[in-house]
Amino acid sequence: MANIFDLLGRIFISALFLISAYNKIFSIDGTIGWMEGFGIPGFLLYPAILIEIILPVFVIVGYNARFSAGLLSAFCILTAFIFHFDFSDQMQTVSFLKNIGLAGGFLFIVANGTRDWSVDREKKYVRL
Repeated sequence: MANIFDLLGRIFISALFLISAYNKIFSIDGTIGWMEGFGIPGFLLYPAILIEIILPVFVIVGYNARFSAGLLSAFCILTAFIFHFDFSDQMQTVSFLKNIGLAGGFLFIVANGTRDWSVDREKKYVRL
């Protein structure tokens, strides 16, 4: 049962990034304009999209999940402080707290790793 919860948790925490990357791809001009409104160069959208696709997939399948989760945690904290630091706007406060909560969830993966249903699982050999 723990393996199911572990896999579901990795899927749930990563799904947000995959959906976000999809939305960014199909509204690139709007997203670039939004980023530039915060003083962030628009060309950084492309590496952000790659991060939001590749690292969550790694977390889901369990390939270098601890490292990927660590990078995603840092990404969440960085984006929270850059884009959602306006606490006078309730939606930005909620987005800020969401990013901090996601960072915490990824830190759990960093600390505990993945269970048996992952690519990097330690093989259990039985000596005959």
